[in-house]
Amino acid sequence: MRRLLVLTAVDVEARGLARHLGLAPVAGDFPRFAGGQVEIAVVGLAAAHLATRLTAPPPSTLVVSAGACGALAPELAVGALVVPETVIAPDGRRFATAAIGGLPRQGTLVSSERVLEDAAGKSRLWLASGALAVDMESATIMAWAAAHGLPAVVVRAVSDSAARGVPADLARVVQDDGRVRPLRAVSAVLARPRALADAMALRAGTAAALKTVAATLGRLARTA
Repeated sequence: MRRLLVLTAVDVEARGLARHLGLAPVAGDFPRFAGGQVEIAVVGLAAAHLATRLTAPPPSTLVVSAGACGALAPELAVGALVVPETVIAPDGRRFATAAIGGLPRQGTLVSSERVLEDAAGKSRLWLASGALAVDMESATIMAWAAAHGLPAVVVRAVSDSAARGVPADLARVVQDDGRVRPLRAVSAVLARPRALADAMALRAGTAAALKTVAATLGRLARTA
């Protein structure tokens, strides 16, 4: 049977997906969940901790870059599923995702080295890349899977539309290891009146995205 290794950037994503899929926590130094043929592990922002947290998976593993992404294409609504055929790295390299039965793929996702803070930044990247959506991890995850000779796919959903970015003060709430620092969120809200509304919109968008991703992962797991 095929094993699914689901990799997320942030512990909030991993916990949300684990809750939807009924997975149990795994003891260790970083957030990890497992059940049946599915394992979820947090690899940090830009997948910076991937190489140090995980060893080479078994040959029967399908690597899945999962979680939220930001829309670049204006037609993508919050909660929309993004399963690209191609992932573009910040240095321009392109990675083809694996063709998996029952998982239709479409278009391109681009990985950025930084969080896009506003609609103008998203528009520039959309025009430059032609990608449907943006994240920070998928290119690194695809490269890691290829280095281990494993197939990989991207299963993400939109948490913020093309008309909205992620303000820098809210982006700083998440540490590079994927853990959320609540005190930074409180500081942002106290320093910028609009931050609370932005945080609530991002929270609702992330919840919608994770629900979409979990449903797709559930179907993948049943056909593994």
